[in-house]
Amino acid sequence: MRLWHKDLIYKIPKKQLLGQHRECCALRGKGWGRKHSTVDYVFDNNYYMLYHYHIKIMKRMLSYGYKVDMRWFNVHYRGKKIGFVSPEELPNYNFGIPITMDYEEHNSEYYNECIENLRNKNIFIE
Repeated sequence: MRLWHKDLIYKIPKKQLLGQHRECCALRGKGWGRKHSTVDYVFDNNYYMLYHYHIKIMKRMLSYGYKVDMRWFNVHYRGKKIGFVSPEELPNYNFGIPITMDYEEHNSEYYNECIENLRNKNIFIE
C-alpha cells in the first residue's frame, strides 16, 4: 500500500480513499514501524504528520457521507488493539520541534508516480 500524494486526496475515487483510511489506521496502530518499501518514510518522520494526513483523509470521507470512528480524530488514539496512549507513548513524536504538515517525499516526482499507478488501475485523474 502507499500513501497517495497529498494533492490527490480530493481527487482519488472512493475505493482508493477507503483503502487509504485503512492504511492510515494500520500505520497509526500496530503497523507503526513495520517495514514496507512504499511507506517506510512515514516512520522517519514525526507521528503527527501521519495523524495530520489521516485527518485530511477522514474529512474527505465525511464529505462523501461516510461514517468515521471519531476516536481517530484524537492524536492519542492508536486503534482498537492499542487504544488511547499518553503523549509520551506516541511513536516518534517530538513535542519540541516544529514540524511541517507535508511529507518531503510527496514531491512532484512522487505525484507523477501516483498518477501512473492510478492509470495502471484504469483510473484517470486530471
